Amino acid sequence: MYSKDHTLNWFKGQGIWENIPESDWTSWQWQLKNRFLTVEQLKSYMELSPEEEAGCDYAHKKLSLAITPYFFNLIDRHNPECPIRKQVIPRHEETWVSPEELLDPVGEEGSMPVNGLVHRYPDRVLFLVTSHCASYCRYCTRSRLVSNAQEYDFHPDFEKGLKYIEEHSEVRDVLLSGGDPLLLPDRKLGYLIGRLRAIPHIEFIRLGTRIPVFMPQRITPELCAMFKEHGPIWMSIHVNHPKECTIELKEACDRLLCSRVIIGNQSVLLKGVNDDANILTSLSHRLLQMGVRPYYLYQCDLITGSSHFRTDLSKGLEIIEKMRGHTTGYAIPQFVIDAPGGGGKIPINPNYVKEITATEVILRNFQGNEYAYPLVPKKVNKSLPMAVLPRC
Repeated sequence: MYSKDHTLNWFKGQGIWENIPESDWTSWQWQLKNRFLTVEQLKSYMELSPEEEAGCDYAHKKLSLAITPYFFNLIDRHNPECPIRKQVIPRHEETWVSPEELLDPVGEEGSMPVNGLVHRYPDRVLFLVTSHCASYCRYCTRSRLVSNAQEYDFHPDFEKGLKYIEEHSEVRDVLLSGGDPLLLPDRKLGYLIGRLRAIPHIEFIRLGTRIPVFMPQRITPELCAMFKEHGPIWMSIHVNHPKECTIELKEACDRLLCSRVIIGNQSVLLKGVNDDANILTSLSHRLLQMGVRPYYLYQCDLITGSSHFRTDLSKGLEIIEKMRGHTTGYAIPQFVIDAPGGGGKIPINPNYVKEITATEVILRNFQGNEYAYPLVPKKVNKSLPMAVLPRC
């Protein structure tokens, strides 16, 4: 599945960067410096549809356009329905705002005791440490904040956030997110993680990132050494489609796994991208081969301009039901809705309970067969002889 031949000069395949040194291509700083940021850059290398051109013209008002050369190379430039293309190239549909859509769909703003720190759950906090990403997902829940296209003017106060965490002993779990925390310099990220690790009541340190998917070159020996020093670190990456599972991502995950980083994956269910059981099963199998556990499948949040991405809730349930029993349980993510208004993540599962009586539960399995499980143990006939165990 992951051919070594693919990684040697694969970036020359599209004929765009064939003359650059490989040392540039494998530099994450080069990847950042050479991102596609304007519609003119995109049109130099591909033909955009009228819907995409209109979306790019509007992007500076909602969520900036940015695509790393590495991720751009995964786009089928001749197919407007390419699932990679749909995730990062703006479309006119982003200008549509449905009545149910919100700038802050999961209610983070009302749960910030300190700027950039969300304390919603009793024992954990979300620490937003930057407003920037390597590339911008067009369905981003934090479009209001990320890229500053909407002039949110986000400036997290690291010291106030750390002080709050130090003073609240009920907090045992900290998730660093943003934007993307892996865009912070090694020194700054190491400082934050080191400070958190020194707090006695902090048991888990997590990072939410799409950098390994957008720019695997960022997973350098220096970064891995920092993780190894402060590990274990729990990391949620964000892969939506099997085409994103490249040899470069696999090798980046290998480096992380060898550096005391435990990796899970969070996907968003997106219409026309991955709303198919076969696609998501293939994705899960590839992730497991990379040592990454499929963790969450999110129903797309009610962020403004996302109606063209959102599926019916029944589609997610249908996919989970088609996966259950037909692949290993490790491959099946938990389907969740991040409740509008700040209710947190709510798991959604197909209904396998047919009936509950006074004495038993009637269950169905993945094949539709029914089974009874007793609620109250039946009385044992004490006159029956006990089983005689063989002597060893």
